[in-house]
Amino acid sequence: MGSGAILEPLAVIILLFGGTWINRVTNTTFSRTNIRRQSSEYSRPDSPDSLESGYSSPKSRDGLLSARSCSPLPQISDDRWHKRQLKLLGASWTVSSPNTEVFKDRLLSRLLRKLPFLVECWYWALVYWTYQLGRAFTAVTLKEDTVDVARSHALRLIEVEERLGIFWESRIQHFFLRHPLVMRWINWIYSFIHIPGTIAFLVWLYYYTITRNRINEPQQGKPRGTMSGSPTGPLLYQARRRTLAVCNLLAFVVFTLWPCMPPRLLSDPNVEGPEGELSRSYGFIDTVHGANGAGSVWTENRFCNQYAAMPSLHFGYSLMIGLTIMTIPLPSKHRRALRPRLGWSIGLRLPSWRRMVCLVLGFLYPFIILVAIVATANHFIVDAIAGALVCALGWWSNGVLLNLLPMEDYFLCLVRIHKPEPSSISIIDRLSEDWDSEDSETRQAVIPP
Repeated sequence: MGSGAILEPLAVIILLFGGTWINRVTNTTFSRTNIRRQSSEYSRPDSPDSLESGYSSPKSRDGLLSARSCSPLPQISDDRWHKRQLKLLGASWTVSSPNTEVFKDRLLSRLLRKLPFLVECWYWALVYWTYQLGRAFTAVTLKEDTVDVARSHALRLIEVEERLGIFWESRIQHFFLRHPLVMRWINWIYSFIHIPGTIAFLVWLYYYTITRNRINEPQQGKPRGTMSGSPTGPLLYQARRRTLAVCNLLAFVVFTLWPCMPPRLLSDPNVEGPEGELSRSYGFIDTVHGANGAGSVWTENRFCNQYAAMPSLHFGYSLMIGLTIMTIPLPSKHRRALRPRLGWSIGLRLPSWRRMVCLVLGFLYPFIILVAIVATANHFIVDAIAGALVCALGWWSNGVLLNLLPMEDYFLCLVRIHKPEPSSISIIDRLSEDWDSEDSETRQAVIPP
């Protein structure tokens, strides 16, 4: 692993702490008096964020338990319970869960109000480590016949690709092997961009959709009372965060039920018989974990499941990130079209330069990741197609995770913490004002129901 064992975890830590710092609330103090005065800005139960989070009635007092069952603190609010709207397969019903606002003056609650991105760090860690622990359990419980099954599945994928005329992996890898310097960079991209790149995207998206839209606090380059980020507000960020979680869930189910060996492991010289000879005949080379590779701390440990190539979350994540960047609504002042003139009477209308930058970056990121996963022989092209399908399913079905919010309410009540909701004052008014020139289909693609 070399330096990668230190550099990648260090990059993750820097990104998480950096995201916490740049997304802090600058006009919030730890004063209890000030916290009470400002609490309505972040936890208004009738705000769009509350609606997006599953609130249906902020004034409900229904329920069999009271907040005192979770805490001996005196009641400071009549709204001890709120209702969550749950939806599944077209059905809808309402449940009551504790209103943790009674804990908003506690130390940890005030810390989260000051540094709200800590909540996002918790979400990311919960999703990531749940997924990794699942992979680790699968890895340590592997049986000998599982390896044979995974190899058989990989060979079956090659047959499918040959019939479709898309079995290009061997030619692609050998093309890059003729360019050692480029191959070295591709190894690094595969090993060290996936997780840090995803976290960097979440930090940026939170900043652009939430932090830059806090109209009640001054920020560098943004006058007080203005919104300079994407007019989508917290809705887009929360949807994308849930999309990643659904992608992990779907991927875990697939590679547990259908293990698949990556191309790089097909060249194992210890496998005997016709299947071993066929596997080695394709000539795949493990460039990442070889002598001149760039192995990652996340891929070189005994708890890593080596037979989870299908689907490719490397490509699924990158596609979701790329599509989000390409389609993200921009503030009205950043949507002015460019109108270069060709000759005396020929005019050309182009998107704004910011939109063109979004389109270029949004295309290049998943394309580079696709090249990396194929050139390093870590995934088949069909794995990438499956990753794209997982991305699409996660994109359109992420709202199902909102059904877990009552469980979160009870957990927060148990630990006596109030989670601040992102500030969304005037979001609806700004949406109607800023999105007049945005196509309705684009908006539906950006924020799925």
